[in-house]
Formats: sequence, C-alpha cells, structure tokens
Amino acid sequence: MKTMIDSPIASIFEERLRTPIDATYDVIVAGGGASGLIAAVAAARTGAKTLLIEHAGCLGGTGTYAMVAQWLGFYNGETRVVGGLPLELTEMVTDLGGSDGFSRYVLAEASNKPIPLVNFPFNPEVTKIACDRLAREAGVDVRLHSRVAAPMLRDDRICGVVVEDIGGRRAFRANVVIDATGDAMVAAASGAAFEGGEEELRRRRQPCTLVFRLSNVDVARFRALPREEKRALALEGVKAGRIFWESLSFCSTPGNTDAICLMSRIPEIDALDPADLGRAESEGRGQVHSIVGFLRERVPGFGRSTLANIAAHVGVRETRRIRGRYALTEEDIVSGKRFTDAIALGAGPMDLHEAGGTGISLWMPEHPFEIPMGCLLPELTPGLIVTGRAISATRSANGGSRHMGTAMALGEASGVLAGLATAQAVEPTAVNHQAVQARLRRDSALVSLEDAKAVALAT
Repeated sequence: MKTMIDSPIASIFEERLRTPIDATYDVIVAGGGASGLIAAVAAARTGAKTLLIEHAGCLGGTGTYAMVAQWLGFYNGETRVVGGLPLELTEMVTDLGGSDGFSRYVLAEASNKPIPLVNFPFNPEVTKIACDRLAREAGVDVRLHSRVAAPMLRDDRICGVVVEDIGGRRAFRANVVIDATGDAMVAAASGAAFEGGEEELRRRRQPCTLVFRLSNVDVARFRALPREEKRALALEGVKAGRIFWESLSFCSTPGNTDAICLMSRIPEIDALDPADLGRAESEGRGQVHSIVGFLRERVPGFGRSTLANIAAHVGVRETRRIRGRYALTEEDIVSGKRFTDAIALGAGPMDLHEAGGTGISLWMPEHPFEIPMGCLLPELTPGLIVTGRAISATRSANGGSRHMGTAMALGEASGVLAGLATAQAVEPTAVNHQAVQARLRRDSALVSLEDAKAVALAT
C-alpha cells in the first residue's frame, strides 16, 4: 500500500493568499537598524505618518543585537561630518549613561596598518533604550518581531509591504517605502536591479564576525602594551589556529572593565542564504570559545576575564547593493568629487576584509566625501528609497560608506526625502534635492564639505 510519503511531490507548492490590510501610512521603513531608525524618525518629524518594521526584538540593528558597540563614520580625522538626528542619538545614549562620548581609538591596533580615529563606543543595552525613546518621542509606530515578506506592487510601483509576525500575515499600505534592511530585501523582491548577488561572489564575500563580550578585563593593562607586542600576539594566535584574523580589536562600555570583541572571522558565507547564516553563527560560537581561551592564556589584561555575552546575530559586511541613479565609486571618494545633490557626508575608513585570509585593507580617506541623493534611488522602482549598507555604490566604495555613522546620515536624508515626497504627493525622484538639503540643514545635518568646514571653524 502506498503512503503519502511514497507519493510523488511537486517541486513547487502553490498557494493563493488573501492578506488583510491593517493600516495605511505615509511612509513605511523596513528595517530598524541604525539607518532605518533614523529614517523613520526623520520622516515622522516632517509630519508623515510612519511605520517602522523590524525583525528583531529591539531597534539599533548591528550596533545592538549584533553588539558592534561603536559607531564609526562621525569623524574624518578631526573633522565631524555627521550632525542632525544621529548626533542627537549619541547625546541621548550619553545622557542615559550608555557612553562616555566620542573618544580617540586605534582601529585594528594589532593589524599591520592600524588607524587612529574618533569613535563613539557604547553599551548596547542602554542604546536599545535610547532607540526606543527616540522612535517613541517622534511618534513612530514600531512593529518588532515582524519581517517583511513581500512588497505590495501596483503597476510596478511599490504601494506597501506584506508582513509576517506571530499573529500571521498582514499588509500595510504606504505612499513611500524605505528599504533599510541592509540586504536590499524589499528592492530585490520588487524587481529592482542590484549588484552583489552574482553566483561567483557567494564564497568571496567579506567574512562575517560574531561579536562577544568579556567581563573582568584589565583594559588599561592591555592598552598600555606596545603595538609590536600586540601584533606579535595576534600573529601567534593566528599561526596556532586559535584566533582567526590579524587583530585584537575590541571596545569597552563606560567603566572600562569589559571588552566587546570583534575578533572572530567566518569566511565563505553567503549571508543571503539562511543555511549559511546559521552556519556562520554556529562556527562563530566555536571561534569565540577558542579566542577566549587564547586571550586568557596569552594576552595581558585578559587573564581573569569571563565570557558574558555572545551576540544574537552575526555581523554581516556585504550582500546586495542596488543599482541606483548614481553609483558612488572609490575614485569619487579619493578625489573628493562634488555633487549638486549631496545629502550626506562619509568619513571612512575604507574597510575591506580579505575574503579568504586573515588580512584587511584599511585606510582613511584624506578628506570627507559627499554622497549624492541618486545613490538612494533605484533606477526603475517608483515609490522606493534605499538607505544604509545597500545604497548604490561599487564594492570598494561600499567599504567606506557602510559605517553606522554614515548609514544614520543616509537614513536622515532618506526619511526627509520620503516625508517631502508624501507632503508634495509626488514620487521621491521628483522631489527637488535643494528642498531635501534645506530641510536637513535646518535640522543641523551636514550635507556638503562646506557644512563640515563650517562646523570645524566654529569649534
């Protein structure tokens, strides 16, 4: 007798769905990370009714649930290049006791080319509270534990999103959708053209990192070691197979008794493949166990340390990038190319991790660089704006524009753009870039090199 298991199974399961539409918004932001949070708040402050959708249980993205607990991209050397809402968020985190403020830091101090810069280290748990407060005070509707399953399309125009959560499947209409997923998930599902999905790249993407936190660390003792000694320890650990790239990189929360460590390196991961993502986190935890043992045994300052946390999500550096109306290039960054439609400034560093090895290409642009509005606008997808890591840029330029401070500045620009498009009842592509720039400047954002120079002169 044949059982159901023995019966032939079709390769496709067809279904017909009737999805209830819960509400209509002016602006929907998909993704509540650094860029998406700021985008939603910026849109709401223009008067737009705004919904923010996030798959995790908190806002802040890579900085909170992935525990990459420092914001880079606010400064290029001594020049501050990000203001507005992102700077407001840093002040809120500081006021809540989650940071001691901006500080001088040596990035990848045990690598062959460390870079001194200004960072903003923070306690991820306090930052979650600050993110909640910022969104709430702006009147943003927030849906956590919700994942965008599909875009709503009408005549090739995005008019909302379909969401799946613990309550089932539901849809939300919107005049404008901002894709802040980091992976251009909404854009790709809408048929927008993108880079980074090529089959040959699947095993050549920049490696992932699973962050962990150690308590009871003598941070001052480690920082006082000569750089040559740190470098020798890092190379020793790599050679022994106990650490996994040429760095002993960490930052600390206020009090300087812990180390939030960016020391794992998981190669050959396609973060667009859910099986790979799961493997990255499993392998990452194995690496953490090895790294912690090496630190305790060999590295001064870590002898009495205790593993306190492992991030809930692996940190991802590279997936999709949209094809926008303009693609930022490394040459643009190096040459300081000017743009009439500049809406944000990048600072660097240029940060490209070796796909299959233990090294890193790391350097600081000589000057801040402008990012044009065209990088946020997909070529042929009405109703959609893209912000954060997935903006239109070459792979090398993305290494300098994906830092969270820059992503927040891009988020503020995208939120203002979406809010103005809604108010004017036009497509985002029809909004005058000068109106976006004027609103951003009114709110103390920095959008051009002149803005950054003016701040430098004022201080």
